[in-house]
Amino acid sequence: MYAVIKTGGKQYKVAAGEKIKVEQITADVGQEIVIDQVLAVGNGADIKVGTPLVLGASVTVTVISHGRGDKIRIFKMRRRKHYQKRQGHRQNYTELQIGAIAG
Repeated sequence: MYAVIKTGGKQYKVAAGEKIKVEQITADVGQEIVIDQVLAVGNGADIKVGTPLVLGASVTVTVISHGRGDKIRIFKMRRRKHYQKRQGHRQNYTELQIGAIAG
C-alpha cells in the first residue's frame, strides 16, 4: 500500500516502513505525527484519488531526526561590470519514518 502526501509545499509518494526527508517540521524527535493531507491512496491496481484530498485518509509518521542538507553554493556574475556575488545555503530538513497508512 502506498500514498501520495503533501507536506512543506511538496508531494511525496510513500509506503509503510520508508524513510523520507521533508522540509523542517516543528516536532520533537520520537514524536508521532498524523499527516492528513493525502492526495492519493493505492493498493496494487486499486487507486483512490482525492479532489484534492482523499476523505478520511491519513498517514502516521515518526520523527527520526532533524538536520541540515549539503551546502549549495550560489555564484552570480555580470561580465565586464565588476560584479561578483558569492552566497551559500543549507536547507533544514526533518527525517521521517513512515508508519501506518489509513484510508
